[in-house]
Amino acid sequence: MKERLLELQTEALAKVEEASTLKDLQDIRVAYLGKKGPITEVLRGMGKLSKEERPVIGELANKVREAIASELDNKKEHLEAIELEKKLEAETIDVTLPGRPVQVGGPHLLTSIVEEIEDLFIGMGFEVREGPEVETDYYNFEALNLPKDHPARDMQDSFYITEELLMRTHTSPVQARTMGEYQGSQPVKMICPGKVYRRDTDDATHSHQFTQVEGLYVDKDVRMSDLKGVLNRFAKQLFGEEREIRLRPSFFPFTEPSVEMDISCKVCHGHGCSVCKGTGWIEILGGGMVHPRVLEMAGYDSNEYSGFAFGMGPERIAMLKYGVDDIRHFYTNDVRFLTQYHKAK
Repeated sequence: MKERLLELQTEALAKVEEASTLKDLQDIRVAYLGKKGPITEVLRGMGKLSKEERPVIGELANKVREAIASELDNKKEHLEAIELEKKLEAETIDVTLPGRPVQVGGPHLLTSIVEEIEDLFIGMGFEVREGPEVETDYYNFEALNLPKDHPARDMQDSFYITEELLMRTHTSPVQARTMGEYQGSQPVKMICPGKVYRRDTDDATHSHQFTQVEGLYVDKDVRMSDLKGVLNRFAKQLFGEEREIRLRPSFFPFTEPSVEMDISCKVCHGHGCSVCKGTGWIEILGGGMVHPRVLEMAGYDSNEYSGFAFGMGPERIAMLKYGVDDIRHFYTNDVRFLTQYHKAK
């Protein structure tokens, strides 16, 4: 039995020396050290040995196992080092090759327009406020002088979640929330950009989701002339110093009096063309003096405070400023369209 163990050791070590792959080593390990290997078979016959021979053979069997396992580990380490060297050599990077160009993204055109508008109004002392897109019926309508039975609600076909929750139809609720937060204790001068939602049929000029930027200024002795001055500065800075504005009477439930603002057509310079439909003017936004009832509901004394509010659509501004003919271009994620305006800001 002793001779058999030594013979197996010599045989196994010779095969380890000849092994050239990690798979060969694994096969040798299973063949000689596995449960069904010859060393295990030899040890099963130890029952036939005398008490004096058993510890001697057991010690020798352990030494043989250790010798084979040690040689297998050493050879495995050697083969792994060779394989790693080959892999590193095969994956060597040629640093002299020119790099592949990486396409760099840029801000979306609407993002650029909104940021430009924000910068403009921040420069005039306005702060930027935000609010929830899922809004309550109270802040979206009632706090803005639109009670539940008001016919003007039909102008804003809404996405209702429950009877009292809906996707906001404009960003005006942020104005109502801000005034309610102050409760008549201080002036308000803010703009609130964000997404709004209305049940509309998507076409070249309409979308069920779009963006708005609304502004509000409430203080003592605020007049319509202040609104005109702010909007005039806005139009000239965004569209060019040569732009002229005009205010036309209109109606909004939350402002009184209310106006629509037009800018002179940049194509025909006010002479009339197909873009402005021969009028020389293009509608750009709506606004007016904050309705006294809206002030009162927010905690302001309408005899002491007054204010103006306005709202505009960045999509419409972008379409006019950059000649975009279809609002859907902003939302279809066509890279060919979007990359034209990476430097639009």
